[in-house]
Amino acid sequence: MKSDNKEVYVLGSARIPFVKSLTTYSAFTRKELMIAALNGLVKQYKLSGQLIGDTALGALINSSADWNLARECLLSTELHPESPAYNVQRACGTSLDATWQIALKIFTGAISIGIAGGVDTNSDLPLEVSDSLKLFFIELKKAKTFSEKMKALRHLTPASLRPKVPSADEPRTHLSMGEHCELMVKEWKIPRQEQDELALASHMNAAKAYKAGFFDDLIHPFGGIQRDGIVRENTSLELLAKLKPAFDPVNGTLTAGNSSPLSDGAACVLLGDEQSAAKFNLKPLAKIIDVQVAAVDFVHGAGLLMAPTKAVAQLFARNQLSFQDFDYLEIHEAFAGQVLCNLRAWESEEYCRKVLGRSAPLGSIDRKRLNILGSSIAVGHPFAATGARLVGTLAKLLGQEKNKRGLISICTAGGMGIAAILESV
Repeated sequence: MKSDNKEVYVLGSARIPFVKSLTTYSAFTRKELMIAALNGLVKQYKLSGQLIGDTALGALINSSADWNLARECLLSTELHPESPAYNVQRACGTSLDATWQIALKIFTGAISIGIAGGVDTNSDLPLEVSDSLKLFFIELKKAKTFSEKMKALRHLTPASLRPKVPSADEPRTHLSMGEHCELMVKEWKIPRQEQDELALASHMNAAKAYKAGFFDDLIHPFGGIQRDGIVRENTSLELLAKLKPAFDPVNGTLTAGNSSPLSDGAACVLLGDEQSAAKFNLKPLAKIIDVQVAAVDFVHGAGLLMAPTKAVAQLFARNQLSFQDFDYLEIHEAFAGQVLCNLRAWESEEYCRKVLGRSAPLGSIDRKRLNILGSSIAVGHPFAATGARLVGTLAKLLGQEKNKRGLISICTAGGMGIAAILESV
């Protein structure tokens, strides 16, 4: 494979409004949400009838009926039907990983233009039958005589009719992400007020961005709404302080106010090289410089959501950069406590030496550069859509100025993290 030192650009992005689960999008399927975001991209960037090199889309909450989700979504748009597509899944980092994969294909010259994105909706939960009911149906299908059919009934009990509902708990610990984060904030001694302050900043920054019209060309109306349904410009520290702990009712500090809500939504980004930008008469917004994934052994003591500390450290080492080299820091807010634990770890000499293998801390960040347009606590977190949202938002920021650099950091289930560097063109 040959790259010829090719630059890879973010040419555009599109998403639908993010809303709380079981509300506005309750009647819509995951495919309909993803198709709406793709159609927004096609319309905005005049891609109707165009052949796309490849498209990578993903969803955490998928079903066997949507085994070919990406291709089926693409075929429901006005893109050329010979455009291929495939599924991706890396938990909450899904669409950032999809962006990375498409960018690598463009970099090698395998394709010239591609799309990456993701969707999730807790309003379209796939339900599975119990194991015993499954065995009953299998034996019933194989049975050839009445006696054999009756024997199949031995698998059935009243409990067999109870459906299996998808769970977000970690299979190896049986703890939810919020419960894991409670352990982290206790370890790092992150106070409740500091978490509420970060959550408030997220809402205020998002509200300010809406008033400035920043999201006008990024969000496409769907389901009768035109903006994210979660932003609370009228909240306050006093209101946030009144909320009860969500995961540890006795000693907990994580609440519904300082945690990202269960959300429904979809987002996608358009990536290409210089030739495709010229062909489609599009101005590149930002360059994708580098991406890194990492993981931690959370089963044996590491914090579940601490892997971004490693991914960012590895990116910095490879590119000889520090936090001071970044103008914008887009750190996904799974929980305010998770963000603050990561920030505290980067400042810790002991953690950076023992865990990150560095002789000195990565250091502190300028909070004025952190999530200046709000992030997941304020706008929502449809799991597989968040990466594409962050890429699209950061690319627009970078496209407005010269000589700027931005960092994306996302924690994921399974103790993984993914980070990316983007720069102005």
